[in-house]
Amino acid sequence: MPSNEPLDLENTLYLDLEYGRVVIKMHPELAPKHVARIKELTRQGFYDGIVFHRVIDDFMAQTGDPKGNGTGGSGTNLPAEFNDGLHVRGAVSMARSTNINSADSQFFIVIGDSSFLDGQYTYWGEVVSGMEFVDRIRKGDPNENGSVPYPDRIVQMQVAADVKGSASKPVAVAPAKPASNTN
Repeated sequence: MPSNEPLDLENTLYLDLEYGRVVIKMHPELAPKHVARIKELTRQGFYDGIVFHRVIDDFMAQTGDPKGNGTGGSGTNLPAEFNDGLHVRGAVSMARSTNINSADSQFFIVIGDSSFLDGQYTYWGEVVSGMEFVDRIRKGDPNENGSVPYPDRIVQMQVAADVKGSASKPVAVAPAKPASNTN
């Protein structure tokens, strides 16, 4: 159900790919520590130029590792903030190791509904526009856990409130599915 409410620019990310801009609505009400850390890293320019190192067709596209191979991060682990966010197409969630409190800077965008992840990974946002650009990110080899030999990069990631002219151009929110489970 489309909404005519403008986005809260302080809790909106512009993730620019070579294909176009992906707009992510963050949910600090569900994952306040994760949203705060993502904004902090974004404002430091941490994500600019980082590759999508793991991309699995009809599952997800993962980024946020400065090493580009899935083993790196910013050096700050965050405690899990599991919530009712649904891992449907367009959901944005933190990557982690088997330790539930190991999320750092890596995150993934869900390409195909992945409800088996619900309640096990910290959901912190949703793509509200530009999913067609996420779909164009080069896919990895399924036999190599989605490793991408020639990966796409984040050109730039910004908090919308920091982008000159954003306040005069609010973006309408049209989420595909609700952010919380209503079962």
